Amino acid sequence: MTRSFTSAATLDEAVAALSSGARPVAGGTDLVVGARQGKAPLPDAIVAIDRVESLRHLDDAGGGLLLGALATHEAIVASEAVRARFTALADASAIVGSHATRANGTIGGNVMNASPAMDTGGPLLCLGATATLRSAAGERSLALDELWTGPGATAAAPDELLVSIDVPAPADRTGSAYVRLEYRRQMEIAVVGATAVVTQADGAIIDARVAITALSPTIRRVAEAERALVSGDGGDADVGAAARAAAEGAAPISDVRASADYRTAMAEVVARRAIAAAITRAGGGDVPIPASDALYGA
Repeated sequence: MTRSFTSAATLDEAVAALSSGARPVAGGTDLVVGARQGKAPLPDAIVAIDRVESLRHLDDAGGGLLLGALATHEAIVASEAVRARFTALADASAIVGSHATRANGTIGGNVMNASPAMDTGGPLLCLGATATLRSAAGERSLALDELWTGPGATAAAPDELLVSIDVPAPADRTGSAYVRLEYRRQMEIAVVGATAVVTQADGAIIDARVAITALSPTIRRVAEAERALVSGDGGDADVGAAARAAAEGAAPISDVRASADYRTAMAEVVARRAIAAAITRAGGGDVPIPASDALYGA
């Protein structure tokens, strides 16, 4: 039972409420739904941050991207900058939940929920994003693989509020894609997901980042899959080797949505499609957003 509810109009008010023990809520698409489903009770004290306009920005920052914590999935996928240079993030934001979820759900809530099945996590991780946290004591930035410490757990202190996510500008001839396996098109979470970001030069892949989603306690990159791509030409043999490495690097659990064996088998399929789509985009080819729908023929 929540005993205290505060609506903050400024960032200072929000941070002050957190210092007093309140927990933040923005779109409420994770916190409220989770409480209704009995996953976790609502906190004793809540501060609503949805009126803090300084957290709602989505800025094209010198070729990079600066996302306020309240940027919605709908705003992200509609951004021309995101669709042009950060296509994996556009792929992910386009398929989060339902239309209503995307209109209300925020990137900050998604990242701080720390679900290993979150769609936007793999793209942000592979694109090198960092999260800026603010408390009454000041600000600090963390890479996302430092922020996520386990399912639903982060390295943020209780009095720290995620204020922004900084995504650096990608190198020329970089392509990215996020693909997930799901059982239905709306209100679904990933059974298996994969992100690939590749950079090409002179007919070879000079940098590659591959991450798996819903296959381990946190979303994480798979170094073996990345090594299988770098210095290669991005042909079928390299893509297949990288996809197998991604699957072999997974340690999935069995749950109500899929068995561990099924997830492992599908990890190779999904990773292959994500890597191939990223290579196509790096070469200037067109893969519609979201890549999942395009590649599965929806």
